[in-house]
Amino acid sequence: MKILLSLAALVLTSLATPAAAAGMADQISVVDPRVRLAPPGARATGAFMTLRNAGDKAIPLVSAAATAASITELHNHINDGGVMRMRQVKEIVAPAKGEVLLKPGSYHVMLIDMKVSLREGDQVAITLGFADGSSKTIEAPVKKPTADAPPKGDMGGMDHSKMKH
Repeated sequence: MKILLSLAALVLTSLATPAAAAGMADQISVVDPRVRLAPPGARATGAFMTLRNAGDKAIPLVSAAATAASITELHNHINDGGVMRMRQVKEIVAPAKGEVLLKPGSYHVMLIDMKVSLREGDQVAITLGFADGSSKTIEAPVKKPTADAPPKGDMGGMDHSKMKH
């Protein structure tokens, strides 16, 4: 019995090491993170980046958190009867040995009910949470929208007040 308890303690101790705690997050590299500069008074904005998966298995991003916003969600745009609509999604999957692009008009991290007014050049800390419970915190600079993401106010004029958060 003592041997069994000692073995169990050894296994639990090894699971608590930083290497085991990192998990999926260690397989993901984040490329070109940025937060879209929103107009003054805007209640929401988006964060964009590329998630590269070096692992042999798909890795689901299941959550995000940012201290700059009261609510942080994973979103996508869908074509609903010819109308593009933004929807919250439960996960964004980075394929094995591949990448997923979070960009305007597609997958992105939505920052809702901003706690602070962001200025160009500010850094926003965003913690990305993965399906195994591991996480990675990144710093995303605030940037003006580019030609592929024309300024449209509050994320394309979308009203988030009716969304159930």
